[in-house]
Amino acid sequence: MNTETLIDTLAAKVVPVRRWALQQRLALGIAAGSLIAVLLVAFGLGVRPDLDVAMHGFSFWMKWTYTASLGIGAIAMVAQLARPEAASLKRFWPVAIPFVLLAGISAGEMANVSPGDWLAMWLGQTWRTCPSLVLMLAAPIFVGLLWAFRRLAPTRLRAAGAAAGLAAGAWAATFYCLHCPEVSAIFVLTWYTLGIALATAAGALLGPRLLRW
Repeated sequence: MNTETLIDTLAAKVVPVRRWALQQRLALGIAAGSLIAVLLVAFGLGVRPDLDVAMHGFSFWMKWTYTASLGIGAIAMVAQLARPEAASLKRFWPVAIPFVLLAGISAGEMANVSPGDWLAMWLGQTWRTCPSLVLMLAAPIFVGLLWAFRRLAPTRLRAAGAAAGLAAGAWAATFYCLHCPEVSAIFVLTWYTLGIALATAAGALLGPRLLRW
């Protein structure tokens, strides 16, 4: 059998991949993990009692927009890195935009209060627990993404793991907003971001071990 015949024989047995199969699998993995994270917030941490009032204020939507926009950008990264193709990491620079915008909001916020109030705004009341709770809520979402990757073909395993960790951390922080009472942008910029960064680092560490195929 010559090479051309062999290729034609192998290609004839290839089953076409359904359109949007990658997106559907990622969505299913994220949705399953997110459901667990939401249940942990609702029945473990508890939803803040003034949520209906908070949702009419700027601070809640500031937090939610920051974390959700990071999550959307991270999912785009995951979808790209799940394919067996060379993708330059430089193309993912827009994921930094939410951080830059929130840094600007933080600077403006702190410029409008006295320096004596800066420490209280930065630490809030929950700075010790916020990053670890975000990391905890990210775990089931990360597991859901690992499940999704089992049918995918990433080649840049560390980058794919980091992107999955970033997505898990960002969406975990989004759901954490339902519980968190903090209102200052500098708190969110520091402690939410730290929790998301820890999830990203964990994903980068575990990626080469768990995403191998």
